Amino acid sequence: MKRFNVSVLPGDGIGPEIVSEAVRVLKAVGARHGAEFGLREDAVGGASIDLNGVPLTGDVLKRALESDAVLLGAVGGPKWEGLDYPVRPERALLALRKELGLFANLRPARVYKVLVGASTLKPEVVEGVDIMVVRELTGGLYFGTPKGVERLPDGTERGVNTMVYTTPEIERIARVGFEVAMKRSKRLCSVDKANVLETTELWRRVVTEVGKGYPDVELSHMYVDNCAMQLIRNPRQFDVIVTENTFGDILSDEASMLTGSIGMLPSASLGSSKKRAMYEPIHGSAPDIAGKGVANPIATILSVAMMLRYSFDMEPAAVEIENAVEAVLNKGYRTPDIYSAGTTKVGCGEMGDAVLKEIAG
Repeated sequence: MKRFNVSVLPGDGIGPEIVSEAVRVLKAVGARHGAEFGLREDAVGGASIDLNGVPLTGDVLKRALESDAVLLGAVGGPKWEGLDYPVRPERALLALRKELGLFANLRPARVYKVLVGASTLKPEVVEGVDIMVVRELTGGLYFGTPKGVERLPDGTERGVNTMVYTTPEIERIARVGFEVAMKRSKRLCSVDKANVLETTELWRRVVTEVGKGYPDVELSHMYVDNCAMQLIRNPRQFDVIVTENTFGDILSDEASMLTGSIGMLPSASLGSSKKRAMYEPIHGSAPDIAGKGVANPIATILSVAMMLRYSFDMEPAAVEIENAVEAVLNKGYRTPDIYSAGTTKVGCGEMGDAVLKEIAG
């Protein structure tokens, strides 16, 4: 029996609801594949602020660092928006990424055939879309210094954020992009703004140099504004996209809407070793529907599948979850965010039940 320790951080809003369903799936699949999971649940984000006065305590961080993987729900909400930036819920997420060294964020955007109609785009545009966005996660505007808001002598204020990347930072995320492309269709599009930003001019040069070590991968480059347009115009042209932090944040959210709902998309944040990884849905805490039992748990359930694949080398178990989700969708089960006439509307727990039933066979 294999045993893995997972740090479970439900967070805020719908976080506890969706994480609960994902944990049920994790336990069920583990039992079928000879794996046992030691689960330690801790407060993070707004929940931690309410309990401890800070979004992430040292003890919780320590347990995350000692775990084999981290499962995160979502953080944030209107309740804490008035707090200073250093103590807002979102700082917990950034701190976890930084302390765990999670520099690579993998965000798949796949359009299921039965959900083609859920997208706001025409079926002929989105049918067959299967994109992986590889986003650099610990550099760029979100982490660069100097940063902050300062008061000037004339009484006005100035806000500063700095986009910074070094050659090693670009090299390591580029390698992840090429490695992912090698396992898919061997096509990689690197997205930058090299015509305006010197930082991404360096990005383009370094990615091109790394690409020489992957002669089987077809490398292309695209400016971020054009990429944003092309994702809507012709998304099937993309297979793997690699890009810097801010661009990746925006483009992956845009790509998610090709699928019909941001509630469908998982993510994996990876570091330099398998014990440095965090898995989470890419959607937010959705405080407006928290506690109503209507949240879509599929993104979090699929995040567990990514955990099994990337952290625990349990590919058959990961595929089992993904197949179960697809089977449930094919049978017409829908949470409100993807509901359409002629399908069966279910809540968060009912969707979890349906996935578990498929896994059980």
